[in-house]
Amino acid sequence: MNQSGRSNIAHSTGVAHLRDRLLRSGNELDFNCRCLIPFGSKAAVLTDSAPRNSNRTSFLESDRIKSLELPQNGRLPSISKSIELAMKGGNTTGVRRACADFLSAASRFYNVPECSIRVLAARPLRVREHWATELFGDYNPETMLIRVWIRTAVRKEITSFGTFLSTLCHEFCHHLDFRKFGFSDSWHSRGFYERAAALYHHARGTAPKKLFWIPVTGGRWRIDWPRTNRSA
Repeated sequence: MNQSGRSNIAHSTGVAHLRDRLLRSGNELDFNCRCLIPFGSKAAVLTDSAPRNSNRTSFLESDRIKSLELPQNGRLPSISKSIELAMKGGNTTGVRRACADFLSAASRFYNVPECSIRVLAARPLRVREHWATELFGDYNPETMLIRVWIRTAVRKEITSFGTFLSTLCHEFCHHLDFRKFGFSDSWHSRGFYERAAALYHHARGTAPKKLFWIPVTGGRWRIDWPRTNRSA
Protein backbone atom coordinates (compact mmCIF):
# COMPACT_ATOMS: atom_id res chain seq x y z
CA MET A 1 0.00 0.00 0.00
CA ASN A 2 1.23 3.53 -0.66
CA GLN A 3 1.01 6.51 1.65
CA SER A 4 -2.39 7.55 0.30
CA GLY A 5 -3.84 4.23 1.43
CA ARG A 6 -4.14 2.88 -2.08
CA SER A 7 -2.83 -0.30 -3.57
CA ASN A 8 -1.43 0.29 -7.03
CA ILE A 9 -0.32 -2.00 -9.82
CA ALA A 10 2.37 -0.43 -11.97
CA HIS A 11 4.87 -1.58 -14.59
CA SER A 12 8.26 0.05 -14.89
CA THR A 13 11.64 -0.34 -16.50
CA GLY A 14 15.27 0.74 -15.98
CA VAL A 15 15.43 0.75 -12.16
CA ALA A 16 17.74 -1.60 -10.30
CA HIS A 17 16.31 -1.12 -6.81
CA LEU A 18 13.00 -2.94 -6.41
CA ARG A 19 10.48 -1.68 -3.93
CA ASP A 20 7.42 -3.65 -4.81
CA ARG A 21 6.20 -6.76 -6.43
CA LEU A 22 4.63 -8.76 -9.24
CA LEU A 23 1.26 -10.49 -8.98
CA ARG A 24 1.54 -13.47 -11.19
CA SER A 25 3.74 -15.38 -13.57
CA GLY A 26 3.40 -15.21 -17.35
CA ASN A 27 4.68 -13.28 -20.32
CA GLU A 28 3.13 -10.03 -19.19
CA LEU A 29 3.94 -8.42 -15.87
CA ASP A 30 1.56 -7.11 -13.22
CA PHE A 31 3.08 -5.06 -10.45
CA ASN A 32 1.84 -3.63 -7.19
CA CYS A 33 2.31 -0.36 -5.27
CA ARG A 34 4.15 1.49 -8.02
CA CYS A 35 6.68 -1.23 -8.58
CA LEU A 36 9.91 -0.10 -10.19
CA ILE A 37 11.28 -3.14 -11.94
CA PRO A 38 12.87 -3.92 -15.30
CA PHE A 39 10.70 -5.32 -18.06
CA GLY A 40 11.18 -9.00 -18.81
CA SER A 41 9.49 -12.34 -18.26
CA LYS A 42 12.07 -13.39 -15.64
CA ALA A 43 11.71 -10.29 -13.47
CA ALA A 44 12.00 -10.78 -9.73
CA VAL A 45 8.84 -11.08 -7.67
CA LEU A 46 9.54 -9.56 -4.27
CA THR A 47 7.44 -9.46 -1.14
CA ASP A 48 7.30 -6.63 1.33
CA SER A 49 9.55 -6.73 4.35
CA ALA A 50 7.77 -7.50 7.59
CA PRO A 51 7.02 -4.27 9.47
CA ARG A 52 8.69 -3.73 12.82
CA ASN A 53 5.77 -1.93 14.44
CA SER A 54 2.45 -3.16 15.80
CA ASN A 55 1.45 -4.35 12.31
CA ARG A 56 4.01 -7.14 12.39
CA THR A 57 1.60 -9.70 13.84
CA SER A 58 -0.99 -9.00 11.12
CA PHE A 59 1.69 -9.14 8.42
CA LEU A 60 2.85 -12.55 9.63
CA GLU A 61 -0.76 -13.74 9.65
CA SER A 62 -1.17 -12.53 6.06
CA ASP A 63 2.02 -14.36 5.17
CA ARG A 64 0.76 -17.54 6.84
CA ILE A 65 -2.59 -17.70 5.01
CA LYS A 66 -1.56 -19.23 1.69
CA SER A 67 -4.88 -20.62 0.54
CA LEU A 68 -8.22 -19.09 -0.37
CA GLU A 69 -11.59 -20.81 -0.38
CA LEU A 70 -12.97 -20.76 -3.91
CA PRO A 71 -16.59 -20.94 -5.11
CA GLN A 72 -17.52 -24.14 -6.87
CA ASN A 73 -20.58 -22.98 -8.77
CA GLY A 74 -18.65 -21.90 -11.87
CA ARG A 75 -19.96 -18.35 -11.60
CA LEU A 76 -16.62 -16.52 -11.62
CA PRO A 77 -15.16 -18.41 -14.63
CA SER A 78 -18.40 -17.74 -16.49
CA ILE A 79 -18.27 -14.01 -15.78
CA SER A 80 -14.58 -13.95 -16.69
CA LYS A 81 -15.51 -15.19 -20.16
CA SER A 82 -17.95 -12.29 -20.43
CA ILE A 83 -15.13 -9.90 -19.54
CA GLU A 84 -12.92 -11.46 -22.21
CA LEU A 85 -15.65 -11.23 -24.83
CA ALA A 86 -16.31 -7.57 -24.05
CA MET A 87 -12.58 -6.83 -24.22
CA LYS A 88 -12.30 -8.42 -27.65
CA GLY A 89 -15.00 -6.05 -28.87
CA GLY A 90 -13.33 -3.04 -27.27
CA ASN A 91 -16.56 -2.41 -25.34
CA THR A 92 -15.44 -0.52 -22.22
CA THR A 93 -19.00 -0.22 -20.91
CA GLY A 94 -19.48 -3.96 -21.32
CA VAL A 95 -16.16 -4.65 -19.61
CA ARG A 96 -17.11 -2.44 -16.67
CA ARG A 97 -20.49 -4.14 -16.35
CA ALA A 98 -18.93 -7.61 -16.43
CA CYS A 99 -16.28 -6.58 -13.90
CA ALA A 100 -19.02 -5.27 -11.62
CA ASP A 101 -20.79 -8.64 -11.92
CA PHE A 102 -17.51 -10.41 -11.10
CA LEU A 103 -16.89 -8.31 -8.00
CA SER A 104 -20.50 -8.64 -6.89
CA ALA A 105 -20.42 -12.44 -7.17
CA ALA A 106 -17.05 -12.65 -5.43
CA SER A 107 -18.17 -10.31 -2.64
CA ARG A 108 -21.30 -12.38 -2.01
CA PHE A 109 -19.29 -15.58 -1.83
CA TYR A 110 -16.77 -14.12 0.63
CA ASN A 111 -19.50 -12.30 2.56
CA VAL A 112 -17.84 -8.89 2.31
CA PRO A 113 -19.26 -5.51 1.26
CA GLU A 114 -19.29 -5.02 -2.47
CA CYS A 115 -16.58 -2.81 -3.93
CA SER A 116 -17.15 -0.55 -6.89
CA ILE A 117 -15.23 -0.57 -10.16
CA ARG A 118 -14.04 1.95 -12.70
CA VAL A 119 -12.62 0.77 -16.03
CA LEU A 120 -10.42 3.47 -17.49
CA ALA A 121 -8.78 3.86 -20.89
CA ALA A 122 -5.01 4.09 -21.42
CA ARG A 123 -2.76 3.38 -18.46
CA PRO A 124 -1.09 6.43 -16.91
CA LEU A 125 2.56 6.59 -17.91
CA ARG A 126 5.15 8.50 -15.90
CA VAL A 127 8.45 8.89 -17.73
CA ARG A 128 11.81 9.90 -16.30
CA GLU A 129 15.29 9.90 -17.81
CA HIS A 130 16.11 6.26 -17.05
CA TRP A 131 12.76 4.69 -16.22
CA ALA A 132 9.02 4.78 -16.80
CA THR A 133 6.10 3.72 -14.61
CA GLU A 134 2.88 2.33 -16.07
CA LEU A 135 -0.14 1.99 -13.80
CA PHE A 136 -2.31 -1.11 -14.23
CA GLY A 137 -4.79 -0.73 -11.38
CA ASP A 138 -5.39 0.35 -7.80
CA TYR A 139 -7.67 -0.07 -4.81
CA ASN A 140 -8.75 2.54 -2.27
CA PRO A 141 -9.77 0.89 1.03
CA GLU A 142 -11.59 4.02 2.22
CA THR A 143 -13.95 4.20 -0.76
CA MET A 144 -13.73 0.47 -1.64
CA LEU A 145 -13.11 1.52 -5.24
CA ILE A 146 -11.07 -0.57 -7.67
CA ARG A 147 -9.72 1.11 -10.80
CA VAL A 148 -8.32 -0.86 -13.71
CA TRP A 149 -6.96 0.38 -17.03
CA ILE A 150 -7.90 -1.44 -20.20
CA ARG A 151 -5.47 0.01 -22.76
CA THR A 152 -1.69 0.04 -22.93
CA ALA A 153 0.03 3.32 -22.15
CA VAL A 154 2.00 3.86 -25.35
CA ARG A 155 0.16 2.15 -28.20
CA LYS A 156 -3.29 2.56 -26.62
CA GLU A 157 -4.12 -1.04 -27.50
CA ILE A 158 -6.49 -3.27 -25.54
CA THR A 159 -4.39 -5.12 -22.98
CA SER A 160 -4.36 -8.90 -22.85
CA PHE A 161 -7.22 -10.59 -21.05
CA GLY A 162 -4.84 -12.42 -18.71
CA THR A 163 -3.17 -9.20 -17.58
CA PHE A 164 -6.49 -7.47 -17.07
CA LEU A 165 -8.08 -10.33 -15.14
CA SER A 166 -5.05 -10.82 -12.92
CA THR A 167 -5.12 -7.10 -12.08
CA LEU A 168 -8.79 -7.32 -11.16
CA CYS A 169 -8.22 -10.38 -8.95
CA HIS A 170 -5.20 -8.80 -7.33
CA GLU A 171 -7.07 -5.66 -6.36
CA PHE A 172 -10.03 -7.65 -5.08
CA CYS A 173 -7.63 -9.56 -2.82
CA HIS A 174 -6.61 -6.23 -1.29
CA HIS A 175 -10.31 -5.70 -0.61
CA LEU A 176 -10.45 -9.11 1.09
CA ASP A 177 -7.48 -8.26 3.27
CA PHE A 178 -9.39 -5.37 4.79
CA ARG A 179 -12.96 -6.69 4.73
CA LYS A 180 -12.61 -10.47 5.18
CA PHE A 181 -9.39 -10.93 7.12
CA GLY A 182 -9.66 -7.65 9.02
CA PHE A 183 -6.07 -6.57 8.50
CA SER A 184 -5.19 -2.95 9.22
CA ASP A 185 -3.19 -2.81 5.99
CA SER A 186 -2.74 -4.97 2.91
CA TRP A 187 0.81 -6.17 2.43
CA HIS A 188 2.37 -8.06 -0.46
CA SER A 189 3.31 -11.08 1.58
CA ARG A 190 3.88 -14.57 0.24
CA GLY A 191 0.40 -15.43 1.43
CA PHE A 192 -1.11 -12.50 -0.43
CA TYR A 193 0.47 -13.60 -3.71
CA GLU A 194 -0.68 -17.17 -3.12
CA ARG A 195 -4.26 -16.05 -2.49
CA ALA A 196 -4.33 -13.69 -5.49
CA ALA A 197 -2.89 -16.38 -7.76
CA ALA A 198 -5.46 -18.92 -6.54
CA LEU A 199 -8.34 -16.55 -7.34
CA TYR A 200 -6.89 -15.68 -10.74
CA HIS A 201 -6.38 -19.28 -11.85
CA HIS A 202 -9.83 -20.25 -10.60
CA ALA A 203 -11.48 -17.37 -12.44
CA ARG A 204 -9.59 -18.10 -15.64
CA GLY A 205 -9.97 -21.86 -15.42
CA THR A 206 -6.24 -22.55 -15.57
CA ALA A 207 -4.22 -24.95 -13.47
CA PRO A 208 -2.61 -23.22 -10.46
CA LYS A 209 1.14 -23.35 -9.93
CA LYS A 210 2.78 -24.10 -6.62
CA LEU A 211 4.96 -21.09 -5.89
CA PHE A 212 8.47 -21.71 -4.56
CA TRP A 213 10.20 -18.91 -2.67
CA ILE A 214 13.82 -17.91 -2.02
CA PRO A 215 14.81 -15.62 0.88
CA VAL A 216 16.59 -12.38 -0.07
CA THR A 217 18.04 -9.49 1.88
CA GLY A 218 15.86 -7.25 3.99
CA GLY A 219 13.62 -10.05 5.17
CA ARG A 220 11.96 -10.33 1.77
CA TRP A 221 11.26 -13.29 -0.46
CA ARG A 222 11.27 -13.74 -4.21
CA ILE A 223 9.69 -16.41 -6.36
CA ASP A 224 12.02 -19.14 -7.63
CA TRP A 225 10.66 -19.17 -11.19
CA PRO A 226 12.76 -22.08 -12.53
CA ARG A 227 11.60 -24.37 -9.73
CA THR A 228 8.03 -23.05 -9.90
CA ASN A 229 7.84 -23.67 -13.65
CA ARG A 230 9.42 -27.12 -13.40
CA SER A 231 6.77 -28.19 -10.91
CA ALA A 232 3.87 -27.08 -13.10
